[in-house]
Amino acid sequence: MRRPESLPPAAAPFLGFARLLRRHAFPIASEQISSFMQAVTLLGPRSMSDIREAALATLAPPPDRRGEFEAHFRSYFHGDAKPSIEGEEDDETRVKDDRGTREEENQATRQEKGGELSSALEQLSSRDFQRDADGIGQFRRKLASALPARRSFRTARTRSRGTLDLRRSLSEIVSADGDIPSPLLRCRQIVSRKLLLLIDVSGSMKLHTADYLKVAHAAVQGADSAEIFTFGTRLTRITSALRIRDREQALARAAALVDDWDGGTRMGPTLLTFLSVPRFSAFGRGACVVILSDGLERGDHADLETAMRRFSARAFRLSLASPLAGDPRFRPATSALSAILPVLDDLVDGSSVGGLTDFILSLARPAPAASVIWKRVS
Repeated sequence: MRRPESLPPAAAPFLGFARLLRRHAFPIASEQISSFMQAVTLLGPRSMSDIREAALATLAPPPDRRGEFEAHFRSYFHGDAKPSIEGEEDDETRVKDDRGTREEENQATRQEKGGELSSALEQLSSRDFQRDADGIGQFRRKLASALPARRSFRTARTRSRGTLDLRRSLSEIVSADGDIPSPLLRCRQIVSRKLLLLIDVSGSMKLHTADYLKVAHAAVQGADSAEIFTFGTRLTRITSALRIRDREQALARAAALVDDWDGGTRMGPTLLTFLSVPRFSAFGRGACVVILSDGLERGDHADLETAMRRFSARAFRLSLASPLAGDPRFRPATSALSAILPVLDDLVDGSSVGGLTDFILSLARPAPAASVIWKRVS
């Protein structure tokens, strides 16, 4: 997006309205703001009703907040009294995409309750990764063939067991002066599903972050399609950094991108922010989604439960790898884990590199749902 000072004066009110919604915790991406202003341009507009319809179509307020959206619209464009909105927060989840340096303020956050090491306070710091021998090269080599496969909508030429390639067959008939050659066939390709890793870099995960980043680098290098994000008090996409073949350089680049190492955690609001950005949300559609976190959420876990249900509806398989699950005494007994357990396909031990890589390599194999397994354990 262009800077506000470079926008035409007539566009400023529409940008201001989108910013107003963001300040009140509406999850709005920059692409949606651009679409809103383009829609207003196409419509004319001839009336305030046109502007309202353009805002509803492009900014897409959640159904349960439609009344709040209407109140803000009337207050901003018609000068009505400012609506009283409960639960406003000053903190916002910031998004950093390694495709650029722009940060997007998408969604207000709420303080969440969880373990003693879990906090909602933002603490910015840096991290340095050292090279060591961890033996995940074999994981990188096996990953592409181990991930679940699906039939692509793209087709390739085949000699048998395909559908008729009518265009090429007709072309062959014309080139052969009407003779009927053997039919030419095409079939849909078999491709690996995408792998999406969401890594918790909060203070309660400090002992495991370095190992998780090494596994993530191997995943990007070995999988046909992998996306890596970190989250704590902010959301950061680090896929491009991990595409560097040398692991030491890749992790150093990733460390420079992430600002919220070892700080607080806002798991539910941050995952909702991920889902509110259409480009990010598309990464999870039909993918194997693995969240590397202890699941320690502070306060009301409603945002976390909502985010997990939305991930479950999009993903091929939704897994939570928690280092806490490595303790034989562990049970998903917290209110947050109990709430999300029914929508998880897997709740597994994430305390070691070996256990985590073995689990990722087993994603193509069917397994009982997490709720069934943990019900037996309990």
